[in-house]
Amino acid sequence: MTTNDREDHRPWGYYQVLADEPDHKVKRIVVYPGKRLSLQRHRRRAEHWYVLYGEAIVTRDDEERHLKAGQSVDIPRGAVHRVMNPGTKDMAFIEVQTGDYFGEDDIERLEDDYGRT
Repeated sequence: MTTNDREDHRPWGYYQVLADEPDHKVKRIVVYPGKRLSLQRHRRRAEHWYVLYGEAIVTRDDEERHLKAGQSVDIPRGAVHRVMNPGTKDMAFIEVQTGDYFGEDDIERLEDDYGRT
């Protein structure tokens, strides 16, 4: 499978699946300037986000964190979360998912800028 076979474009940017194993999944996610992902939660997985470049505003439950390259945050299973790129250039992060299921249908969207709730 080539990289393009594992790349999925969305209104906010795109992601590439780097690893898809029974016990974990790894994505490289790029968020365009001024864009954000849906406010969401997962019932069957936790996530760890590591910022590669750019800046991110991460919402996790009732807190908001500003992250730069080299910083990371853990998203526990069931936590309400989202990431936004407040900068003027692309932002990229690595997402490591752990749990017992990694399908896109484990995304419960609570709020979405693109009408996907």
